[in-house]
Amino acid sequence: MAQLNQTFDASGVAPAAPLELLPPGRYAAQIVQSEMRATRAGNGQYLWLEMDVIEGSHQGRKIWDQINLVNPNQQTVEIAQRTLSAICHAVGQLQVSDSEQLHFHPLQVTLAVEPDSRDKHLPPQEQRKQNKVKGYAPLGGAATARPAAAPPAAAARPAAPPPRPAPTASATPPWRRAG
Repeated sequence: MAQLNQTFDASGVAPAAPLELLPPGRYAAQIVQSEMRATRAGNGQYLWLEMDVIEGSHQGRKIWDQINLVNPNQQTVEIAQRTLSAICHAVGQLQVSDSEQLHFHPLQVTLAVEPDSRDKHLPPQEQRKQNKVKGYAPLGGAATARPAAAPPAAAARPAAPPPRPAPTASATPPWRRAG
């Protein structure tokens, strides 16, 4: 039993409705949260992403993805790095040292509906379904990368060094840090 701090009146609050799967397709979204998490096996780490759909009839819905950046299987790491590169290109941040640099930049997310991987031991008719991110692209299909080179007029004079970020506890990129 748990004593509530005050009486809760459910008549004044709409009940939560179960969320249905998002239909397969492309969605305008933005990353709103991210963090490195340990894999279940404990031998790697993945970049966990939470995204908000920002346009259309599903605006406000959440999308999640996991990018397995630290793994003993090199092919898994290569796939993860290509996925992270697709995100970086989609949001125009080609060099990132912290996943927060990817937050709040619109991008296009392609979703599919697949059987829940936790249910693969069940017969197909009993398996739950889940949304699965299949790809990332710039919103509207146009590249949004900032040019790396300075304009020609600026090339004649020496450029000031870029501001250095505040020192952190580790110079290791977040996807390489231990959880």
